[in-house]
Amino acid sequence: MQALVYHGPGHKAWEEVPEPEITDDGDVIVRVDATTICGTDLHILAGDVPEVHSGRILGHEAVGTVVEAGDGVHTLAPGDRVLVSCISACGTCQFCRQGRYGQCLAGGGWILGHTIDGTQAEYVRVPFADTSTFRIPAGVTDEEALMLADTLPTGYEVGVLAGGVRPGDVVAIVGAGPVGLSAITCAQLFSPSHIVAIDRSDARLDAAKQFGADVTVNNSRADPLAVIRELTGRLGADVSIEAVGTAATFELAVSLIRPCGRMANIGVHGRAATLHLEDAWMKDITITTGQVDTSSTPTLMHLVSTGQIDVKRFVTHHFSLDEFDEAYDVFARAADTGALKVILT
Repeated sequence: MQALVYHGPGHKAWEEVPEPEITDDGDVIVRVDATTICGTDLHILAGDVPEVHSGRILGHEAVGTVVEAGDGVHTLAPGDRVLVSCISACGTCQFCRQGRYGQCLAGGGWILGHTIDGTQAEYVRVPFADTSTFRIPAGVTDEEALMLADTLPTGYEVGVLAGGVRPGDVVAIVGAGPVGLSAITCAQLFSPSHIVAIDRSDARLDAAKQFGADVTVNNSRADPLAVIRELTGRLGADVSIEAVGTAATFELAVSLIRPCGRMANIGVHGRAATLHLEDAWMKDITITTGQVDTSSTPTLMHLVSTGQIDVKRFVTHHFSLDEFDEAYDVFARAADTGALKVILT
């Protein structure tokens, strides 16, 4: 089969590789019908995730069709249409029993495109298939379902829920890429008074307005802290959500919250960031970090299937699987191309 293979920082290739095989009774083999590129894939290519070794097939999001199932798989059969989650879950360890699948102790968590071969390929082996895939309801398209592999649950769980967004809150979201836009989308489920989107790209800020932000700040030209203080009587945001993954954006997100406020970090950080405790120690703030668990996927699937959340607007570009080089270029230059999520089929 053909797959996108990582060959060290800055290097990847669409090349022929062996087809995956079932190695455990709980595995399925899925034919990839649609996949996408994540900002985390760009972090890998930048060398920010050193545990990804040369030779690894990239990707951790897919919609596809089961073509083979191990003897221990009880809920899936060849021909089933499934969402392959970015998180794999054994279902029985301490953290899985708590619904914290991202911290799975038995070989799950974020493994696809990380510690095992991923989804940017014609076929993928999915471990723990009964607890790591989701059947797709009739009426939900491949593209809609694909937004639930990572993007929407991450913004919802690691951003909105971890940040404790409540009715009437002022919510500041640093970074208006796909995950930041997901946080904007999901924050509206909790009726905040203002959603402030902060980014250096006017195109992404325009998208943020369309997704529901009522205030936008281009922080290459304006001071977001001054804007938020004006909105809040100089207190600061109730919640800030960091959705980029750089030291500068982390420090900005912390600076935006009021005393007793909450800051939720979503971004993947490959380098150190400074926590300015000399400013923050007496503010009684809460900072959360984490990886998505995808425990919310069934809820979000229901909201999508009933039309309560529109995820079609995330998709801006379409490619065939053999156009990965062009797709990565378009996605990496999002400030110029206007790309949000690119779909490969």
